[in-house]
Amino acid sequence: MNDRPPLRALLLDIDGTLLDSNDAHARSWAQTLEQHGCPVPYERVRSLIGKGSDHLLPDLLGIDADGTLGERLVADRRRRFVADWLPKLAPTRGARELLERLKAAGIERVIATSAGESELDGLLRQAGIADLVDIATSSGDAEHSKPDPDIVCAALAKADLDAEAVLMLGDTPYDIEAARRAGVGTIALRSGGWWNDAALAGAVAIYDDPADLLAHWDESPLARRASRR
Repeated sequence: MNDRPPLRALLLDIDGTLLDSNDAHARSWAQTLEQHGCPVPYERVRSLIGKGSDHLLPDLLGIDADGTLGERLVADRRRRFVADWLPKLAPTRGARELLERLKAAGIERVIATSAGESELDGLLRQAGIADLVDIATSSGDAEHSKPDPDIVCAALAKADLDAEAVLMLGDTPYDIEAARRAGVGTIALRSGGWWNDAALAGAVAIYDDPADLLAHWDESPLARRASRR
């Protein structure tokens, strides 16, 4: 990383990274699938959280998210999540403080999430960071969700940034793979749960949560790259 240019922006996942929501997404999917007569074990669903419905439904049921059943499942899952789960969720530890530190350091905050556009505002409000985001992209800005690189590429294009001028902050192997395929390095957080450090091994650094990253700011990839500005 020593030959990389100064850091201009941090691409930010939301679920599991800035908002403690991965379990809620898994529960809402499992409940919706069971209601529609397609029961899937919670553990199987949980392992796929971080992917968008365009990958999750083919993996779980072998169906297209754009088909008749797929569209019904996606819509019902969204309603369930927003009504029953989203209001109960809390930010990950240090989420707002990290974005405030990024802003003070002159690093742009760019959302790059597999969440749908209709959920994005609610996720940002619940995480308490809506006023600290410069640019936001969601699954509606890309043809395919993570682990495909489309959302990361869309975020780069929307922010008018080169891959070498940014890093990604995420919590799943799908964030790391999507960023890697777009030429972007990832700082991983364990706050998403489920995945151990071996699963996150493609990251340039791993921390417990945003607060842990803040506590180690001075020796982090963020500080090293920001210092070259």
